[in-house]
Amino acid sequence: MNHEHTNPELVFLQTPNTNDIYRKELRERLPERVINFIEDWVDLDDVGNIAILNTSSTLNLINFKARQEEYFADGLDCVINLKRINDIRYVNKFLERINENLVPNGRIIGCVETSQLRQERVMSKYFWPLNSLYFFFDYWVKRVWPKLPYFKRFYFMLTGGRNRVISEMEMYGRLYSCGFRLLDAVKADGKLFFAAEKIGEPDYNTEATYGPLIKLKRIGKNGKPIKVLKFRTMYPYSEYVQHLVYERYGLQKGGKMKNDPRVNTVGRIMRKYWLDELPMLLNLLRGEVKIFGVRPISKHYFSLYPADFQEYRKKFKPGLIPPVYVEIPKDLNDVVAIERRYLEAYERQPLLTDIRYMYRMIYNVIFKKVRSN
Repeated sequence: MNHEHTNPELVFLQTPNTNDIYRKELRERLPERVINFIEDWVDLDDVGNIAILNTSSTLNLINFKARQEEYFADGLDCVINLKRINDIRYVNKFLERINENLVPNGRIIGCVETSQLRQERVMSKYFWPLNSLYFFFDYWVKRVWPKLPYFKRFYFMLTGGRNRVISEMEMYGRLYSCGFRLLDAVKADGKLFFAAEKIGEPDYNTEATYGPLIKLKRIGKNGKPIKVLKFRTMYPYSEYVQHLVYERYGLQKGGKMKNDPRVNTVGRIMRKYWLDELPMLLNLLRGEVKIFGVRPISKHYFSLYPADFQEYRKKFKPGLIPPVYVEIPKDLNDVVAIERRYLEAYERQPLLTDIRYMYRMIYNVIFKKVRSN
């Protein structure tokens, strides 16, 4: 299959003896640094079959898949899409289609203009104060509006979903939710180029939210999953990259992720004063949590606990206020030890234990200035 003249967005599908054309195609469109990045993850001389695309349309991927099956019925080894993710209307559907086209452990290479790179571009393109004014309106129209229920429809009607603002963590989260694992990323030409590997099927998350109020899947009493309500403090799809952040940064004092890049600026302020946890009062009214108790945690964080303590912990209802505000942990082992001491005491004397721990927590907050991160 040669160049696709019928649709300029479908750039090229590699077939045997076409490596020279393939390399030329990439060099005409990408800087040398990106070419080197691609070759770190794709052997252009040995790869079985690759597709270079320049499309933002999911429909093009459906048509492409039909043509691909004529030549490579088992799927592709790699898909390289040169179009920015920012200009794709249905990002997850697009990534899900690519997942379908790839063989197991196949790779996707794409690019995105992250919110940080976008800010740098705007601030350097215009002079002050025009750059600050432009960035202010750009932030509200293309970052805040798409996350608000009524403004969202108006935004997509005006823009068609093009040139939207996407943070680096959101991009990684979308990849993981669509069945990929991040391999590496590099910044070049004002964009972030990423390489990811297919590790499974997409999650097909139909409940993903972008607004200020979110529902987080957490482990409740007896291991029953509950949806904890909170105000958003992280970028969308951040829950999918918890393991990635843990591998990169580990845990800080207090048991939370260290230097967590998923937390946005407003979120750090809200977390400091526990404002993000106010909606959890609805979980309290539903009887899913109690006032004081171990923190309701995600499946990944739960998996870090020792197996014996996992089973023991599941016997108890989680709480709004955790015992780590009474005894401040230095690492995960401390978290486990503190929670175990609290649960064993609570098992013997439920009411008295919670009163004692609440008193000590209030003392720490008022006099020792203990805060969330």
